[in-house]
Amino acid sequence: MTQPRRQVIVHDSKDALVDSVAGRFIAEIVSLQSEQSRVSVCLTGGSVGIGVLAAVAASPLRNTINWGRIDLWWGDERWVPAHHADRNAQQAWDALLGSVEVPEANLHAFPAADSGLTLDEAAVKYAEDLRSAAAPGDDAVAFDLLFLGVGPDGHVASLFPRRGELDDAGTVVAIRDSPKPPPERLSLTMPVINKAQRVWLVVAGQDKASALGLALAGASVHLVPVAGVQGQRETIFFVDNDAAVDVPRELIDGND
Repeated sequence: MTQPRRQVIVHDSKDALVDSVAGRFIAEIVSLQSEQSRVSVCLTGGSVGIGVLAAVAASPLRNTINWGRIDLWWGDERWVPAHHADRNAQQAWDALLGSVEVPEANLHAFPAADSGLTLDEAAVKYAEDLRSAAAPGDDAVAFDLLFLGVGPDGHVASLFPRRGELDDAGTVVAIRDSPKPPPERLSLTMPVINKAQRVWLVVAGQDKASALGLALAGASVHLVPVAGVQGQRETIFFVDNDAAVDVPRELIDGND
């Protein structure tokens, strides 16, 4: 089956990007909820990803989403205690989830460093959670929508360049020597990321421009991990002008 073409949508600024994606997210979830009983979304951290959640929280349309019918997961997590300010799940709670009526059972966060589990046990636990929520016969949830940020080195989730985790065929990896602090992390693998029906990458800043340009030009996934990301139905890069400077003009779909 031919994979859908990647789309690149450029925004005038980071703020415009955040507001546009927030509105698009609300509309997408409402549409999906009109067609199916539950919707699964995988969230990302980072300033842009968390900014999108804050913009959803500020939107007068936020409660057009039925928060009782959405399951929220995370693409990666820092191995820090629960409620730590660096934890992606805590940042998501502070930005949005604490202000909407989403049942606790619908929040599928990675185990925290003070959970009583070791890092490896936490990876196994999250893999089990993904498997138990998956369709029969699948090893992990095929998310309806998965968000990703992109690092200046092209990393996505906690999958960094030139590292063995990029080749992991499982579902969740434990990372002990991340090149970006903190050194211990948990991450979904590339196969799980690419099982998602829709992947939305939110990218802002000139420091991301080189990695983005290389990825869209067909760089190796081992050199630029984001180059390996491909959703089943759609893959959209939402970027600001600064991040788009090295993207070939012919790859840009337009401005939002």
